[in-house]
Amino acid sequence: MTSFASLRLIDPLLQALTAKGYDTPTPIQAQAIPPLLDGKDLLGVAQTGTGKTAAFSLPLLQHLATHEVPKRRRAPPRALVLTPTRELASQIGDNIAAYGKKLKQRHIVIFGGVGQRPQVDALDRGVPIIVATPGRLLDLMQQGHVDLSAVEFFVLDEADRMLDMGFIHDVKRVIADLPDRRQSALFSATMPDVIVKLAQKLLNEPVRVEVTPPATTVERIEQGVLFVEKEDKRALLAEILANPELERTLVFTRTKHGANRAAKYLDRQGVTAEAIHGNKSQGARERALDRFRRGEARVLVATDIAARGIDVPGITHVINFDLPNIPESYVHRIGRTARAGHDGVALSFCDVDERAYLRDIEKTIRQRIDVLEGHPYASKIPFNSTPKKSDTAKSSPKPRGARRGGRRRGGRGGSAGRR
Repeated sequence: MTSFASLRLIDPLLQALTAKGYDTPTPIQAQAIPPLLDGKDLLGVAQTGTGKTAAFSLPLLQHLATHEVPKRRRAPPRALVLTPTRELASQIGDNIAAYGKKLKQRHIVIFGGVGQRPQVDALDRGVPIIVATPGRLLDLMQQGHVDLSAVEFFVLDEADRMLDMGFIHDVKRVIADLPDRRQSALFSATMPDVIVKLAQKLLNEPVRVEVTPPATTVERIEQGVLFVEKEDKRALLAEILANPELERTLVFTRTKHGANRAAKYLDRQGVTAEAIHGNKSQGARERALDRFRRGEARVLVATDIAARGIDVPGITHVINFDLPNIPESYVHRIGRTARAGHDGVALSFCDVDERAYLRDIEKTIRQRIDVLEGHPYASKIPFNSTPKKSDTAKSSPKPRGARRGGRRRGGRGGSAGRR
């Protein structure tokens, strides 16, 4: 079995990994770290939760430590990590700090939604590593506070999310300011044509590594759908969360207003919940995330954009309060509960207006999602258009039921909790 020690990492990094209790690299780490240490460009096809942050952070830190340059005040950055969201930028910054604890490599995290003065002050003092979102980075570049001419190591993380969120042109503007001689890595969960073309321009003869495709992630998750009237969704959510086996649950809503309403309703029912969405201030979002990570809130209710990049360990369940109208979003949502080889449970509420979305999702994941019956808010409107088993490529899984005593269609009762 591969170990971090066998990957030719330097002792300070190995000591930091040992301190965090890590000894065996994930597949993306085992495949990506050696070529990056060899100075090669890399194209990594991997989702959040596969360990890709360490896959690029460790080689980045080792490169800076083993290719020292004369220290000087206001030295321009030598490494840049570009990522789509504030939350992911903060998490990457935390990981770089933890892995590089014994290397004394300073870094700064740059994102919008907060005052820029502390970021400008840190840049003026000189910092070797920048982790940034595109918008604020471009602002600071245009103001003359960021000089990318000395960047030696560049990482573009979650490139497909950059595309989804409309940042791809900003990304190209940042790349245009980078020096030609540099090492680059691009990570993306999917590879639409736009990202393929971007990778061809950005990377020089890259090594391609690919792990945990979306279909594989889905197979590790026990899935179920509950038909319910729209006005009963909040009551059903509280009913399911009455089961203490749902220890740490991520709930997805379609709108910001819906996230607020669901979180407030749960609080009134005695279920500690936090909401996170684009209208929340950065401070409020970080406080909500911290409460969820520490277990002070059992439930985090989020919209898709606000939740992108959130990587909270130990999420036992994902609940789709509203089904997404983009099938790929379903795969990304539920994948947050099956991290690092663990199993997960995903439950989806489906009202009559969302049944077309359900059919599209089942076609995308190539399997039928079990209908969980017997809950007290079951829709009275019959649903006769679920794809037949012969129309799908794989037999259906057997997810745990939506509540104690609930019934699956054609099956016996079960619990939504983990056994």
